[in-house]
Order: sequence, then C-alpha cells, then structure tokens
Amino acid sequence: MRAVVQRVSSASVRVGDEVVGALDGPGLVVLLGVTHTDSADDAAALATKIWNLRILRDERSAADVDAPLLVISQFTLYADVRKGRRPSWGEAAPGPVSEPLYEEFCRALAECGATVERGRFGADMAVALVNDGPITLVLDSRELTRSASVPLG
Repeated sequence: MRAVVQRVSSASVRVGDEVVGALDGPGLVVLLGVTHTDSADDAAALATKIWNLRILRDERSAADVDAPLLVISQFTLYADVRKGRRPSWGEAAPGPVSEPLYEEFCRALAECGATVERGRFGADMAVALVNDGPITLVLDSRELTRSASVPLG
C-alpha cells in the first residue's frame, strides 16, 4: 500500500457538482494506492503510522489534536513509467481487490479514533487542497514492515 500524505489547512473532493468529502480546518489528505500483494495488515499498519505521525504544527500528530483526514483512492500511485510515454497500471490492484482494502484502511483509521472523510472510490474526482507548510510525505506499507524488523544499532 502506498500513501501520499499532505498536511493541509483545508481540502475538498468533488464528484461532478457534489462535494463528497471535505476538511474545513487543519488535517491530513491521504491519497491511497493499493497493489496486488497488499493485505488488511498493511492497511492497519499504514493507518496507525499516519494517525501517529508528528507532522502537524508544533510537532503534533493527528492523534494528538484529533485532526480529521480526507482519504482518496489513487490507483495512479502504482504507475510504471519506465518504458515509453504511456504509464502502465499493472502494479495497481483492480477495483475488486483494492476497494475492500481502501475501506479497511478507512476503518482502521476510524478505529484509531480518527474522523475520516472520503472521496468516492473509482469516481472521477476533483480534489482541491491548501497544502500547509508545505508538508508532503510518501509512505509505503512494505517499508514500514521491513524497517520494523531491522535491528537498530
């Protein structure tokens, strides 16, 4: 699972003329991509990591200040652009695999205590945000589990 996390002062996502998710104050926008080998464990680990990252003002986490999150599915995070000029989407899991894991990620955040706003899975969405800082991080669940098993020192 791959996530682009942005600290924002506000954000919204529209599908057509309808606002389907919005943050009216400080929070995090999470663009979430799912690949074929991801699992519910990846969703839980990534959700916990993002909820506790100290990237808000004054080195606070979303958990510290109960900041809301806007989670948007983003299969293009698994684009392969090594060949030619047209991206390949083969690394992105198909909807029947990725949608349940997107939902699992959102559920895991909510279980942590987060207020979770959402985009609409599979829809053509218009995302608007004001990046605060700017702070933008890229996280990969495979890196989280690999680094946890590497001894320090």
